[in-house]
Amino acid sequence: MKLPVVAIIGQTNAGKSSLFNRLVRKAQAIVAREEGTTRDNVVGKVEDQYLLIDTAGLKDPNDEFEARIQDQIDDAVANADMILLALDSSKYPNQDDTLIARKALKSGKPTMLLLNKADLGESLPDEEFYSLGIQNMMRTSATTSLHLNDLRASIKRELKAAGHKLGNSEQSKDNTLKIALIGRPNVGKSSLFNTLAKKQQAVVANLAGTTRDVNRTEIRYKGQTIEILDTAGLRKPGKREVGIEKFSALRSLAAIEEADICCMLIDSTEPHSKLDQSLAGQIIEAGKGIILVVTKTDLEHQDTDEILDNLERDFNFVPYAPVVMTSSVTGKNVTKIFELAQQIDQARHAELKTSDLNKLLMDAVNAHPPAGLKNTHPKLRYMVQTDTCPPWFVVYGSNLSLLHWSYKRYLERRLREAFDFTGTPICFSFRNRD
Repeated sequence: MKLPVVAIIGQTNAGKSSLFNRLVRKAQAIVAREEGTTRDNVVGKVEDQYLLIDTAGLKDPNDEFEARIQDQIDDAVANADMILLALDSSKYPNQDDTLIARKALKSGKPTMLLLNKADLGESLPDEEFYSLGIQNMMRTSATTSLHLNDLRASIKRELKAAGHKLGNSEQSKDNTLKIALIGRPNVGKSSLFNTLAKKQQAVVANLAGTTRDVNRTEIRYKGQTIEILDTAGLRKPGKREVGIEKFSALRSLAAIEEADICCMLIDSTEPHSKLDQSLAGQIIEAGKGIILVVTKTDLEHQDTDEILDNLERDFNFVPYAPVVMTSSVTGKNVTKIFELAQQIDQARHAELKTSDLNKLLMDAVNAHPPAGLKNTHPKLRYMVQTDTCPPWFVVYGSNLSLLHWSYKRYLERRLREAFDFTGTPICFSFRNRD
C-alpha cells in the first residue's frame, strides 16, 4: 500500500526539523541553531499512516550545490499529497515567505500554515500572516508540544478529505530488510544510495560531509521490501566537529544498530585506514550482517587483484564478509548487493538442528582435541543453538576455562565450512556443566 506523503517546507531555522521529530516521535532529523542544518530530504513514518518529509530550508540558489538542494525541495512539493508551511511566528513574514506560500498554493495540494515557536513571548498575532493567503492556520511549538495532537488529527482529516487512504498501524513490518550504507566521508555512499533507489534523494557533491541526516527509502526486490539507509560519513572521533557532526555520527552508529545488513563502503582509489577497520569492527560487535562494498571501480588503471589482496590483508578479522566491486556511475554489480543481503539475512535467521551441531562438534574434537594442562583437559560434550540474528551457539562441557581462544576460532571455522553463514558473525558461549 502506498502511503500518502506530507512535506514540511519553509525558510531556514523555522523549526521544521523539530516539528518533524515531534511528529514522528523520534529524533530522526538533526536539530541545531545553525541555519541550513538539514540538507537532505529526511523521511519518516507517522503512526505508520503517512510519510513525513523534512526538507532543507528554502533559500536563493546561490551556487550549484544550493540549486540541487532547491531541486530536491521542489521535487518534495511536487510529490507530496499535503504541504505544511512552517514559519517562525516571532518574525514578520517577508518576501521569501510570500514566494514559498505561492509555491505551496500553486501546487494545488492541501496546505496548512504552521506558526511555529508560538510559545515565545514575541509571537506575532495571526493577522500578520493573513497576507500569505493560506486559510488553514495553526499555532505550534515543538518545544512544548503545543497543539501537536491537534496537528496530527488535522493532517489525517485533510488527507482523508482529499481521498487518500491512510496506512494501518497494525501492519506487519517483520519482513522489511534494512540495509545501512556505512563508511568514511566522500566514499560514495549517497551516490550508491541514489543508484540503489533509482532516484536522487540524497544530495551528491564532491564535498566531505554532505550527508548529515540518515536518508531512507524503500524498494521492492524479488517480492521483499528493502529499506536502504544512507548515513553520514564518519571521521575519527578526534576530528569530528562539536555540534552537528557529533549528532550525525551518533545517528550513523544508531543506524548500524537498527539495520539488519551493513554495507561497509571502501574507496578503491584510497588506501584503507584504521577507521575503516574500526567501523567494520563496530558492525561485527553489533552482530549485524556485513558486505564489503568497493566503490568507484569504474576508474581506469585499477588492479582488481591488488584491491582484493589489500582487502584480504586489512580485513582478515572478517574473512566471511563477501566483497562486491561496484560503480555508481555504470551501475556495476549494484543489484548484487540486494542478492547478497537476502542471502545473508537467511543465514542470520538459520536455525540448526541440535543433532547436526553435536555431530559437527564430535567430528571437530576427534580431528583436533583441545589442549589443556598436564592432567586436565577441556571436555566439550554437546552444543546447542540458542538464538538467531546473529546465530548464537552454546557449548557445554567441563574445564572450559582452559580452552584456548584459537580453539574457539577452530570451532567457528568448522561451523562455517559445514553451514552457510556468509556475511554474518556467529557467537559462541562456553559453559561448564556444573
